[in-house]
Amino acid sequence: MKRDQEDAVEPAPRAKELPLGPSLIERAYLQAVEQVDDDDGMRTRILDAADEQFRRWGVQRSTMEDVARTAGVSRITVYRRFSTKEELAERVILREFRRYFDTFLVDIASAADVGERVVVGFVSSLRALRGNPLIGALITAEPDYFVSSLVGDGGRAVAMVREFVARQLGQEQRAGTISADLRVELVAELMVRICASFLAIPSQVVDLDDDEQLAAIARQFLLPMLDPPGPGRTGPDA
Repeated sequence: MKRDQEDAVEPAPRAKELPLGPSLIERAYLQAVEQVDDDDGMRTRILDAADEQFRRWGVQRSTMEDVARTAGVSRITVYRRFSTKEELAERVILREFRRYFDTFLVDIASAADVGERVVVGFVSSLRALRGNPLIGALITAEPDYFVSSLVGDGGRAVAMVREFVARQLGQEQRAGTISADLRVELVAELMVRICASFLAIPSQVVDLDDDEQLAAIARQFLLPMLDPPGPGRTGPDA
């Protein structure tokens, strides 16, 4: 009886529209760098249940009641922590990107030089995101939902990753490991967009599950970007 009464309580009202905030990738990266953790056990339980539900049925086919049932809690318990399914889905995806950045930062730290950092970063990014059960399922089953959750922010998510890569390249410049003439913002933009395109659009040419092939592609096509042409050299053979 008590649970029936609890379920009868109206869900929390939808929050007022707010100005566009940080993108999912932005927040995930900042949380990884700052090692921000959620110590609310019930939130974690609900997020785990939502993760399981979304993997099986996708976000659009799932309801808050489905998540509550999977978590073994009342619907109102879910609503007390996540006012809408959109907010819940966002938090689940954010948590997966946080895990990705945790792995990414460790992977590139183990690379021996700038070239290897580029190769490892490229391979690590594609492997971690495509191999993630939830993100992989969303890319396959609900690509429109997944892509819109990342880039439906005026391009800030891509810009944030580009700025991160550009900062890494800037550090390499200051260390003297790459040319001071390198246009780091442009190179970072190209690298990020190449990686993002492989995530968003299936390839009929490149086996995205083959780490060795991805590493070879990075060495052949990404590493030459680190060697800018000299004065007056603008052609492909520059």
